[in-house]
Amino acid sequence: MSSAHTRPTAAAAARRGELAAFLRLRRERITPADVGLPGGPRRRTPGLRREEVAQRAGVGVAWYTWLEQGRAINPSVQVLDAIAGALLLGPAEREHLHRLAGVPDAAARTPAGQPLPPEAQTILDALNPLPTGLVSASYDVLAFNDAYAALDPRMVLLPPADRNVLWRLFTADEESRPLVDWEREVSFMVGQLRAEFGRRLHDPHWRAYIRKLSEASPLFVEMWARHDVTAPATHRKRFRTADGREVTITATGFTTTAVPDAKMWVYTPADGEAAQVIGELLGRYRETGAAGLVADGAGRKGS
Repeated sequence: MSSAHTRPTAAAAARRGELAAFLRLRRERITPADVGLPGGPRRRTPGLRREEVAQRAGVGVAWYTWLEQGRAINPSVQVLDAIAGALLLGPAEREHLHRLAGVPDAAARTPAGQPLPPEAQTILDALNPLPTGLVSASYDVLAFNDAYAALDPRMVLLPPADRNVLWRLFTADEESRPLVDWEREVSFMVGQLRAEFGRRLHDPHWRAYIRKLSEASPLFVEMWARHDVTAPATHRKRFRTADGREVTITATGFTTTAVPDAKMWVYTPADGEAAQVIGELLGRYRETGAAGLVADGAGRKGS
């Protein structure tokens, strides 16, 4: 068999495997009570049974079982929507389901690896003192302004090729983690990563990236195995600064046509105290740099 034929076959098998796992885990998280069914004392499987999902979706039990087993079948958009309704999927999960099922146009992706336009840094700098970073779909930090660096100076001290948000969060020791609500925030990001991965199952760079995270962190393996899918959303998060203070910000993501595969995340202070702390950190960063900010923070916490 030629390598040209093997590649699409392997990609299709990988996609079907992802689809099977996603369907099974989404089925297992729904209780009978969630959909108005009696629980009964003899249930051996978590969540709904396959026949219950099939009945709710109006499809054959054998056909749905084959789909959940990863067999090579081609469901229509209408059938996928019916299954999504039966499994109580949200919008991001429904879109993910379509991609995994190989629905035409659902797996379209934006071009990656484009060089940053020079105006990107100009825009970031103009947004000071709001911490702002340009972050790729795989959480590579492509560019940032001084306020962003002041809020997380340890990220800036990494070599540019290693500036990846998830890699830093899963490999940093607990003392240097910048997020206060670590597990909640990281679970949210892994859910977004899973959705993005659904668009790129055939991409060897993405598969290598997932493998690298898996080898580095058992916690990532555990979260990744849940097959949770989330969509980017404006939300509040709490940062722990280099000197141990906590600041609450609202994270808002913006897409840009200049870098279609990335988002510009702008952090708006949630209150006057947060704005004051970020302003102080920004001033100290501009005086001492990232290394000075980290060293100064260690000294303050140790005193």
